[in-house]
Amino acid sequence: MSVPAPTSAAAPAAPRAPQGEVAIRLEGLTKRFPVRRTWTELLRRPTRRASQIALEDVTCSVGRGEFFGLLGANGAGKTTLFKVLATLVLPDSGTATVDGHDVVRQAAAVRRVLAPVITDERSLHWRLSARENLLLYARLQGLRGGLINRRVDEVLHTVGLEPAHRALAGGLSSGMKQRLLIARALLAEPRVLLLDEPTRSLDPLAARSFRAFLRDELSGRQGCTVILATHNTEEALELCGRVAILDRGRLLAVGTAEELSREVMGERYRVWTRGPWQGVVAKLVEAGLVREYVLLPLDAGEWAQLDLRIDGALDGAADTLRAFADANVDVARFERLGATLADVIGRVVARRQGTSDD
Repeated sequence: MSVPAPTSAAAPAAPRAPQGEVAIRLEGLTKRFPVRRTWTELLRRPTRRASQIALEDVTCSVGRGEFFGLLGANGAGKTTLFKVLATLVLPDSGTATVDGHDVVRQAAAVRRVLAPVITDERSLHWRLSARENLLLYARLQGLRGGLINRRVDEVLHTVGLEPAHRALAGGLSSGMKQRLLIARALLAEPRVLLLDEPTRSLDPLAARSFRAFLRDELSGRQGCTVILATHNTEEALELCGRVAILDRGRLLAVGTAEELSREVMGERYRVWTRGPWQGVVAKLVEAGLVREYVLLPLDAGEWAQLDLRIDGALDGAADTLRAFADANVDVARFERLGATLADVIGRVVARRQGTSDD
């Protein structure tokens, strides 16, 4: 059972330039890839050309020192955008600049200031120690003489791997391997870091610890501009100052994590209650405080479980609880729910199409 409170659909969030200097600027960025065809299709229609859109007219800016999130499901275009920024893929149209350098016309300059962090652990040499991996990569980066050891020591300290610098890379935990990959990227002192789902192979506790490291060290002490690609809503909202939502190559919305969570999804709460809750909820909906409620199945006798969408942030939640108490309706639990990626994208798409039930 779902009962929404009728309101008009809002316009999608528009990209806005961040305050201060701009580190990355995208203008109408578009990329298509040819679609593979079977031999039968080639024989039947040899001249036909089909393509699949990876990025379509993407326009936004990222400020210097900003921790910016790209939120989208698999196939949304996050990896393609990273490859364009890293000068590995040429866009079909539009422009992209990194630290003022065009990714097509000034690719070498872009590579000097930007480092993609490849989260594939297989890119490490597992039979070399953590330090030996960094020494090898430092030489490949062109570092020479005493600068090599000094820079390796610095990045080992930065990522907290000094105690394990002699351990073989293959014997490190997944979290330590991720730190080693970031240390490798930091050797060249980049101004921009691209992180592609850095916690996907970590357990929940290790992922939480690693996110704290990313937030405090990279964006904090190092002052890097960090772009994080993820399909984990919790991760994006926890780490990023602003988030862009990509869906099938299209930029659906750009805004602060707080704005997107609140404005797109509203404040969602789950309440376990007992008593004549129907009258209380009906009054809250009529007053415009509760925008929608869903009765969920709960095999617990007289208790009912409700999902509520509440306006007014914490004040609205407090008013809702007060209404239950004033009506002498028991509340056993009352908790805020996080928004899933599917929820966020679904709401944004609905708003763009003018069919949202907000």
